[in-house]
Amino acid sequence: MVTDPSDIRDTLGRNLTYGLLDRLGKQIVSGAFEGKTFPTEAELSLQHGVSRSVTREAVKMLTAKGLLTARPRQGTSIQSVSHWNLFDPDVLRWLLERKFSIDLLVQFSQLRQAIEPAAAALAAEAAGERELAQIDAGLARMAAAEAGDDDALEADIAFHIAVLRASGNPFFEQLRDVVTTALRTSIRVTNRIVGRTADLAAHAAVRDAIRGRDPAAAHAAMKHIISDVMVVISDNQPG
Repeated sequence: MVTDPSDIRDTLGRNLTYGLLDRLGKQIVSGAFEGKTFPTEAELSLQHGVSRSVTREAVKMLTAKGLLTARPRQGTSIQSVSHWNLFDPDVLRWLLERKFSIDLLVQFSQLRQAIEPAAAALAAEAAGERELAQIDAGLARMAAAEAGDDDALEADIAFHIAVLRASGNPFFEQLRDVVTTALRTSIRVTNRIVGRTADLAAHAAVRDAIRGRDPAAAHAAMKHIISDVMVVISDNQPG
């Protein structure tokens, strides 16, 4: 059965370029082109029922994300994982949406362990009243979620992003999209395993240490939260 290109085009959504980018990105990350030659722009345009300009822009964006490379007279080919921009929110989302990998969850938690305690310690030194209020708001949302009045996942994410912002370090703050994207998977999985939402008291300890201007205590409290996540993941690895 031959698929009508217009049917494919309709599934790409209103933004054809991003729709094609998303579809091709997922296919590349999931290994759909493994052992195959990556299609030419003309072939992609025909397959997906979009213009060459849409295809060219999508391919250009995938190249910028490190998934593709284009060489004169060699065409476009898929890069090895080592070249992918793993801090790009789209790339990370595609990785998390493919077949679930506990190893990827472990690796992300290791990244969090390296970053978030340090951000909490900096927040204890640098946070102004606005940043402290955002942390308070995140914690309040978590308390509301426990009472069924807010979304537990979004509240937890809001708290952690508020701490990154409160660090005053622009490099940490720019990790917010990566942390948000990966936390959506991490929190869902760990909460499902332990059968409860995040530990409100543990998060309150982070907030209290930051408000108390105690960097060491803030670092330790945030490390405790992520260490608990690591234990849950490690205890539930297959084999």
